[in-house]
Amino acid sequence: MASAHLLCNNNLFNASCSSFGKSNSPSFRPSGSVSFNQRLQFPRTHVVKANQKQVEIAYDPEEKLNKWADEVDKNAPLSRLTLFSPCKINVFLRITSKREDGYHDLASLFHVISLGDIIKFSLSPSKSQDRLSANVSGVPLDDRNLIIKALNLYRKKTGIDNFFWIHLDKKVPTGAGLGGGSSNAATALWAANQFSGCLATEKELQEWSSEIGSDIPFFFSQGAAYCTGRGEIVEDIPSPLSLDIPMVLIKPPEACPTAEVYKCFRLDETSQADPLMLLEKISKHGITQDVCVNDLEPPAFKVLPSLKRLKQRFVVAGRGQYDAVFMSGSGSTIVGVGSPDPPQFVYDEDEYQDVFFSEAKFITREANQWYKEPASSTTCNSH
Repeated sequence: MASAHLLCNNNLFNASCSSFGKSNSPSFRPSGSVSFNQRLQFPRTHVVKANQKQVEIAYDPEEKLNKWADEVDKNAPLSRLTLFSPCKINVFLRITSKREDGYHDLASLFHVISLGDIIKFSLSPSKSQDRLSANVSGVPLDDRNLIIKALNLYRKKTGIDNFFWIHLDKKVPTGAGLGGGSSNAATALWAANQFSGCLATEKELQEWSSEIGSDIPFFFSQGAAYCTGRGEIVEDIPSPLSLDIPMVLIKPPEACPTAEVYKCFRLDETSQADPLMLLEKISKHGITQDVCVNDLEPPAFKVLPSLKRLKQRFVVAGRGQYDAVFMSGSGSTIVGVGSPDPPQFVYDEDEYQDVFFSEAKFITREANQWYKEPASSTTCNSH
């Protein structure tokens, strides 16, 4: 049996960590796997030559960094903030028409789930640049990242000149159809607003966010929403599902590029189910296989045939263990609702030794509060 590794969410950031900024002392530039909780390992002595003799000059750059953080603390009501950035699944996803601008209109039930990233924000003395680090490689750390885009958008809309050190503890896989990047952007907008004393309303944050991503406005709902347009038209609804329903997410290492999926999409091959009827059925009877329609499954399966095979095997191996098995978004995550356990073949076969899988549940948030990581959210597994 292939071994699985348990990645627990216990290593959250310490709210008392220092924020960092520019100085004439040696620069600290976070990249790759640098953590805000990691103690900086600087040499305590510096050797220079003078008159052919070695002279030791003692200094403590870490102390200087802490002093910068203290200066920020004196001048700001909030200097550090750690937030949970949850992802979402599409319980159903109907593509209803092609738009004149080249995009497609959709109708979908979005719901936030308990799998998510942790983002640490620290107010920086710098008034010119954000600094982003991450715990995994491959995450862009410049303005290609939606976190930086969101902070730039907030400054543009409000005129606030706050800049930040940000560390992203990434647990949601990329290219998964789970909206992890969109959630990060929404979380960054929320954080920036907290640091500025909540200059903007949630409605304003939601409206602004559509300028940088279609899925971002959803995360300003209470956790469940009927979304239309490109996804940016969000109708907040009470969760039609029990928050106790378990699920398991399985994502192969291959991604399904959204652009490639839409290239293979054919409007005349979609389901004809009325999305409002699907929503009504879910509200009355919960999740069943027939309501979990995703019109992007057929084109995604053309782009990645192994994903179709994974779903088929998932259904067969479940033997009624799951209420429904379906793909989220444009892929490549397959969701099994009704059990937190992946099918046994995921453990047993070499073909699936590199898959990501995680248990999850549906979650919501309280008014005027951001999403909270569930205390029981401790599994995030991959071989």
